[in-house]
Amino acid sequence: MTIPALNPESGFRRLRIDLAYDGTRYAGWALQPDFPTVQGELEAALSRIARTPISTIVAGRTDAGVHASHQVVHADIPNKPKFNRYHPLQREWDLGNFHFRLNQILPEDIRILRMDYAPENFHARFGASARHYQYKIADNNVIVPPLKRLNIATWYRPLNLELMNEASALMLGEHDFAAFCKFREAATTIRTLTQFEWSRDSDGYLQADLTADAFCYNMVRNLVGAAVCVGESRFPVEWMVKVLEKATRVSDSYVFPSKGLTLVGVDFPPEGELALRVQQAMARRDISEK
Repeated sequence: MTIPALNPESGFRRLRIDLAYDGTRYAGWALQPDFPTVQGELEAALSRIARTPISTIVAGRTDAGVHASHQVVHADIPNKPKFNRYHPLQREWDLGNFHFRLNQILPEDIRILRMDYAPENFHARFGASARHYQYKIADNNVIVPPLKRLNIATWYRPLNLELMNEASALMLGEHDFAAFCKFREAATTIRTLTQFEWSRDSDGYLQADLTADAFCYNMVRNLVGAAVCVGESRFPVEWMVKVLEKATRVSDSYVFPSKGLTLVGVDFPPEGELALRVQQAMARRDISEK
């Protein structure tokens, strides 16, 4: 399946919107009744400016409390703006003004970084080739300054960086990550993890950088929690890969807090390869397929 071009004859044009948000007060990205969500705020703002209901598709559906320093969505808006008595001569969208007005309407914990018309076959979810996440931990009961508290999780024991990197390196490659994912009906748990590295930043906080073609529900926070178990010498380095191979869901107690997790980037292939990427992403994978 390819995503058809949205040309003037279709009545709509597709926007690519890059944004950032502090997820602290939101029940995640996705719309939920009776709870504030990032999608709900963004769609309300888009609909207000377009003066018609607008839906969005996101590259990575972040959970409650998870942040994004660089998220990507697409939205289809009418090809031409509706008549506005305050701007009666407006015949085309002024995207610079659209961008400015969105940031005026949105709450301060959501900011639009960039918006433009999307290329043909662009799809924020199925067109993405990689997602990049970062997780931060203040270990050894280090006190986190109030202004840094929103995106750093805390841990009371000291953690061994070298042990965590050894264990994390064994998780790289294409695997069935069912042991580290929360079950979802009909959802594949096969993913290709290309980066899982730990370092300490300039403030001494532990930082995990993870990259994969996609991540399952709770996958990053489970992997982080398991690596912490190795880092505090509760389990040996080989334990994580044995859990992976056994494919038995680890305890929810290994799911680390959402506040330490940030989506930091989304990759897309060149324009000419977008349609192929969409086809690949929509095909259900089996671990035996190469």
